[in-house]
Amino acid sequence: MKTKFQVRLLQYILIRDKTAQGFTLLELLVVIVIIGILSAIALPSFLNQANKAKESEAKTYVSSFNKAQTLYRLENTGFATTLNQLSITIPTSTDFYNYTIGGSGTTTNLTASTKDPNSLKGFSGGVTILSATGQTQSVACQTEQVQQVHPVVVPILDSTQAKCDDTKNMTAMK
Repeated sequence: MKTKFQVRLLQYILIRDKTAQGFTLLELLVVIVIIGILSAIALPSFLNQANKAKESEAKTYVSSFNKAQTLYRLENTGFATTLNQLSITIPTSTDFYNYTIGGSGTTTNLTASTKDPNSLKGFSGGVTILSATGQTQSVACQTEQVQQVHPVVVPILDSTQAKCDDTKNMTAMK
């Protein structure tokens, strides 16, 4: 009888293990904690990517403006005074930015001021004619932090240089 009991006990254990499936509460809690930690690390990076995508619009338009003005200057005696003269499609306003053209006879600039200054950076760019050589030099700048903290400033454009105004928290576009 003793061996019969042992056989039945082993059969019961084998059958019971096959039907008893699932996770313990401790295993579920460990998984939830790990997912929480991973999402806490990844979420800020993910949210920042949306702002970078919005800022890429302004970066593209400022770079296109600089190139178009340089080409316009090669074909004409001065810079274009309106965006329509450049034969490129840069709107004066989009969902995220307002674009303003400015300058004088030997310089030109485009300022991209954000409509959401609490989360997006501002951008500006410009082209100048160097007096020593008559060649053009361009620069593209961005605010170091969001525009609410550092407003957009026109780059330093004169007859000797084109550079970002680092005293006003503007850096070269990245």
